[in-house]
Amino acid sequence: MNFYFNPLDNACKSVIGAVSKSQKLDIYVKTTEEGYCNLLLYRDGDFTDISYPMQNASGGFFVSLSGLDVGLYYYKFSLNGRIFGKNSELLAEENCFDGFQLIIYSNDYKTPEWLKGGIIYQIFPDRFAKSGDFTVGVGKVKQENWGSDPIYRNNDGLVLNNEFFGGNFLGIYSKLDYLKSIGVTCVYLNPINKAYSSHRYDTGDYLAVDDVLGTEEDLEKLIQKANSLGIKFIFDGVYNHTGADSVYFNKNGNYRAIGAYNSKNSPYFDWYSFKNFPDEYESWWGFETLPSIKKDSKEFQEFICEKVIKKNIELGFSGVRLDVVDELTDEFVESIRKSGRKKDSEFLVVGEVWEDASNKIAYGVRRKYFLGSELDSVMNYPLKDGIICYLLSREAKSLSRVCKEQINNYPKPALDVLMNSLSTHDTPRIITVLGRDNVVTDKDQMKYEFLSKKEYKKGVELTKLAYALAFTLYGVPSVFYGDEAGVSGNLDPYNRRTFPWGKEDKNLQDFIKSLAKIRNENSVFKTGDMKILYDDNGVFIFERCDKNSQVITVVSRRIGGMEISFDKPVYDLLTNKRYENTVTIYENEVLILKS
Repeated sequence: MNFYFNPLDNACKSVIGAVSKSQKLDIYVKTTEEGYCNLLLYRDGDFTDISYPMQNASGGFFVSLSGLDVGLYYYKFSLNGRIFGKNSELLAEENCFDGFQLIIYSNDYKTPEWLKGGIIYQIFPDRFAKSGDFTVGVGKVKQENWGSDPIYRNNDGLVLNNEFFGGNFLGIYSKLDYLKSIGVTCVYLNPINKAYSSHRYDTGDYLAVDDVLGTEEDLEKLIQKANSLGIKFIFDGVYNHTGADSVYFNKNGNYRAIGAYNSKNSPYFDWYSFKNFPDEYESWWGFETLPSIKKDSKEFQEFICEKVIKKNIELGFSGVRLDVVDELTDEFVESIRKSGRKKDSEFLVVGEVWEDASNKIAYGVRRKYFLGSELDSVMNYPLKDGIICYLLSREAKSLSRVCKEQINNYPKPALDVLMNSLSTHDTPRIITVLGRDNVVTDKDQMKYEFLSKKEYKKGVELTKLAYALAFTLYGVPSVFYGDEAGVSGNLDPYNRRTFPWGKEDKNLQDFIKSLAKIRNENSVFKTGDMKILYDDNGVFIFERCDKNSQVITVVSRRIGGMEISFDKPVYDLLTNKRYENTVTIYENEVLILKS
């Protein structure tokens, strides 16, 4: 086909990825055809295209764009009446989603510099580390055996999540030197507020920490010491629902306050939606223990922005991860960011988004996460899925597609701070995913699911490749506590096992430390550009570069060896081994090369 346009090629698009409002954007189409070519630009929600005549240029046509309003756009080309879009020559001109995506974001969109080039460590507080004894409240289970398996159902068959192992703030404090040794610069804490469950997503009191974890003084001591070591903390913001057992709803009568369940005169009554007061109410995914907050409750939003965000910053937190952010309104997310930035100009706002956050539609509304006034970052589930798909299928193009799409769609400020998780509290452990021979889907059977020695060896081998990718691609790697120590497990609660202190997989731990050292010593991993060099035959090769240096990562799932040629000598940052002009990489190897 006599037509060429690639939005990731600077010869075709002068700015790679999303474009800030003040930037001029030059677009070039390469073709030897004469005649006319128009750029057809669609603003999201408006299916009427704006046609921009393109000027003749050497080897094709070009057009310059400037002054576009902030928003989401799609574009394609009309060459002598034939329509060209994202994949091929198109017939359905009215389908704008066959076009290339373009985001225009606000000029003042900046993301926190302190996170760029860093390493996130996610901690499920009850299971990471404990210091001293602890007590639990009525109706809760105190687990004395730190290394035992979590309980999924009790003897009555109920899922209560009321089992506590005693992980606490002082336990994390005692492990700060360990976190520093593996290169951590940011700790993401799962919920710490007072709640009934051990996962604490059923918030009982937004303004109080859970007694099992310790006191506010313990938390402040932890964060202050961590900050002195160059480690910042972000907290989990759960603002779509509260617990039924909370000061705000008080269904069980465990609080002195008059909750919404207790009286229509409660100061919190208008936070919730009742179908038939008091026992029928809107709840998150039908869980009666998690009554939903009204999406348009201004009183609740003001409470979160004016009191909760303020208090957490005063405790020392440097950012927030917003749980189920797609169930919060754009206005609420924007207010959270404004509130945080008023008190801390580098306050980080991360959203839980499982899809492409640049064009996500939630509840019939296109979200505006990356236009400049809402999110800094999201949990990068598409990249996680792309890495896993590549490593299991040996098909490098599956990962390449995800990378190219994100580089094209996301603003660079967001791309640099994407949270690259491989395991989370909501997903199976990466070692289990990559090592298991059979997938267990029955949660009652997951209790008996353990990796054999052969499966574990395979899981570790591929986990090293997965983390090498997460550490060297764009964004910021996020290590789920214990991944680096060899912790396995399927869905919750088995992905939330305790950290195996004294029984860690030292080989895997040392590998993560090596990745952290490489990341810390090379500026390209902060804001450097990324370019895919090769994505075939089970081998994935890409470069990160800035004005100072270039680093090339080579990962192989190819059966057998593959020889790679370079125009100058290189050395492997993982092994310090030097190569002249050729490198041979074998199955399940990774090289991180620098000239």
